[in-house]
Amino acid sequence: MVRLPRNLYTASQVRELDRQAIEVCGIPGLVLMERAGAAAFEVLEAIWPDAWRIVVVCGTGNNGGDGYVVARLAQENDKNVRLLQVGDHSKLKGDAKSSALKAHEAGVHSEPFAADKLEHADLIIDALLGTGLDRDVTGDYLEAVKAINEAPAPVLAIDIPSGLNADTGRILGSAVEADATISFIGLKQGLLTGDGPACSGRVCFNDLDVPDEIYDAVHVSSCRIDLLTQKPLLGKRKATAHKGDFGHALIVGGDQGFAGAARMAAEAAARSGSGLTSLATRQQHATQIIMTRPEIMAHGVENCGELTHLLRRINVVGIGPGLCQGEWGTTMFRTLLETSLPLVVDADALNLIAQEPVQRENWILTPHPGEAARLLGCTVTEVQSDRFTAIRELQKRYGGVVVLKGAGTLILSDQGCISLCDQGNPGMATGGMGDVLTGVITGLVAQGLDLLDAAKTGVCIHANAGDLAVQQGERGMLAMDLMPAIRQLVNP
Repeated sequence: MVRLPRNLYTASQVRELDRQAIEVCGIPGLVLMERAGAAAFEVLEAIWPDAWRIVVVCGTGNNGGDGYVVARLAQENDKNVRLLQVGDHSKLKGDAKSSALKAHEAGVHSEPFAADKLEHADLIIDALLGTGLDRDVTGDYLEAVKAINEAPAPVLAIDIPSGLNADTGRILGSAVEADATISFIGLKQGLLTGDGPACSGRVCFNDLDVPDEIYDAVHVSSCRIDLLTQKPLLGKRKATAHKGDFGHALIVGGDQGFAGAARMAAEAAARSGSGLTSLATRQQHATQIIMTRPEIMAHGVENCGELTHLLRRINVVGIGPGLCQGEWGTTMFRTLLETSLPLVVDADALNLIAQEPVQRENWILTPHPGEAARLLGCTVTEVQSDRFTAIRELQKRYGGVVVLKGAGTLILSDQGCISLCDQGNPGMATGGMGDVLTGVITGLVAQGLDLLDAAKTGVCIHANAGDLAVQQGERGMLAMDLMPAIRQLVNP
């Protein structure tokens, strides 16, 4: 097992990589299948070393052929192996048929699938359906998927959990919920976003020792990012630095009764390193916020004139947390649209854009799927069914940089490919997390990062802060629990 690669691919792109390896580099398909099976068995041994009763569930395609290799290797390593065939065994052909014959010669005999044959397994290997699936799972395969999910044993999926779309991360009717997945040659982007993280479990990768040059022939669909790649952009501060070197961030939000959202965003901007942090909020909230976090310069702003006066010394504005869509929030947002300042836009500011669409290049939009659906005039289901298409349409329609939040957050500008952050955890599914992200990104823009770098770095800091905070448990984690981790992560 190796560190996950940066480059992500669609199923058709991986098939082209596979073709390049076979036809251009001269690696026989059966050799690649043997390597895939060996890589899967290596994962089996690494994660479940004590698993003895192994049940391998195979389909009739090349994914099933990989499963036959795993079954044979498990048999040769003194495991108790049971191989269950879904679909007509006589339909096996090519390399998959050759692998099945080798398994049979090693003493592994297939038998028709039945759900009760999974009951006593220590581990189930999912080798049902590969990346070529483009329609809902039906028939015997659907019954097998359901049975695997109902079985008590953990599941290792080969290449992709059966029933998961490799391109979008959408479940095609039903999908195996694996505890781990081993992906080959090119890492499939659908494993890491949409329903992918819930179905894939721990994602492992093996390039099957194909030559590096095959990757030069295939376009990259998207790119995985993490804090390791983004943190160098923060740089080291000079010994002579002063607060003016790190910008002045302004958060605008906190209508009546929603001061908390704006305060969290402002503190996140400060914790991410902005030299000065101001907050424009309703008058009744300003004093209270100053008392709880005096470093935030909270201003009671009730009209566009007061906001315009405040903007004269600001480098970047984050707007939306607690803004609401009433007269005050609408006035604040329209005032900011008339300026040339870079904006980080979230929450109700996004909903205001959905009502009166406008395009702008120097802003970062940070919608969750619900807000994205309103911006696109579609349903949340449609957004989540193909998050890659959704973010492309959002960027095309509204300009600037778009951050589509959720499991496997996506980032896109009009430059380069989609970036995907696969960090974070379900404990972050709680109120205020988006406000904190808005603040972090705003603080990074204040410090001089360009909009795309600030969005990517902010998303990675936020996700990793969540992963640090979750060490005390997912349930009960609060947005403010991320603050100590944010400070830790923005420093060397």
